Amino acid sequence: MSSPLSKPSSAAAPTRPLRIGFIALNDAAPIIVAHEQGFFRKYGLSVELVREVGWATIRDKIIYRELDASHALSAMVISTNLGLNCLPCECLTAFVLNTDGNCITLSEDLWQRGVRDAATMRDEIIRSRHERTYVFGVVFAHSSHRIHMCDWLRSAGVDPDRDVRIVVVPPPQLFRNLAAGTIDGYCVGDPWNSLAVREKVGWCPVASPDLAPGHAEKVFMVRTDFAEQRAGEHQALIAALGEAARLCDDPAFRPELVRLLSRREYLNVPARVIQSSLIGPFDYGHGRTVEANAFINFHRNNANDPTPEKAAWLIDGFTRHRFLPENVTMPADLGARAFRSDLFRQASKLHLTTSHNDTALVPV
Repeated sequence: MSSPLSKPSSAAAPTRPLRIGFIALNDAAPIIVAHEQGFFRKYGLSVELVREVGWATIRDKIIYRELDASHALSAMVISTNLGLNCLPCECLTAFVLNTDGNCITLSEDLWQRGVRDAATMRDEIIRSRHERTYVFGVVFAHSSHRIHMCDWLRSAGVDPDRDVRIVVVPPPQLFRNLAAGTIDGYCVGDPWNSLAVREKVGWCPVASPDLAPGHAEKVFMVRTDFAEQRAGEHQALIAALGEAARLCDDPAFRPELVRLLSRREYLNVPARVIQSSLIGPFDYGHGRTVEANAFINFHRNNANDPTPEKAAWLIDGFTRHRFLPENVTMPADLGARAFRSDLFRQASKLHLTTSHNDTALVPV
């Protein structure tokens, strides 16, 4: 047996709690549950959760060390390493918070115009091309959401770079922009799709499990130097999140999860909206529903392991949809450097031992 790791809280003798960022989305659940259910504390960690408005803020605060770790877009780990629209910064993830969980939501006006799927969206774009350009929102320029939107449009022969406009809007603001008519649709995680359906502002033609089943959606992102210099704390964070993610996928816990997420300091959205995608049935609108387990996955099917395949799907999306400027080349080893399955497996082998008041993590 390997020698015990030092107590996480003493790895760098922190003088303040670890600051972990999150956005008001259902898929922040493992982080919120790890905090509220005491899993971080169980592993000797003092943590402060910080709600942020948008992903660019999350990225910049990781880069400038204002956050120690964060709920993050899976693609953001790739784009931040490359320095796309930011200073290059070596970051990694050793934990996938969830797979799937996104949806494309379109306006009720488009439904009234006969749009039902990508093919009828193409027909409407062609029919209206001399009158207007349709505008769709995504949460970040380099994101699974933009990949989903581009894949969906291209499946019907629509060029997302030429035939429509794709704009970046922070997740909590997408619903309001759709209701105001400033955008015609968006791709986002819940609860912002369910809110549009419930308020009869929008409907969902397709969800991410229909487009890319099992893709890595949100991850737990840190700077690479944090993972190296504060390895004990980082592994403790991953171990705590593993317990939380398992609990998030327990059907018996889902009602409590909905209650937690609905609180003012977290999503600040009515529980009846949040429960659509967590308890179900998930409502696409206009009579179509699916079981909640088919929409989002926090732990099942090896969801949390940041495998090479999960990184490869993102890198392929960057390439297919020409996300990279001409002067930027995708390094061949970036997927392996950014998605650290080895660190995930190492943290997964930890178990908690308690001797008197001293808590230590010991590799099994």
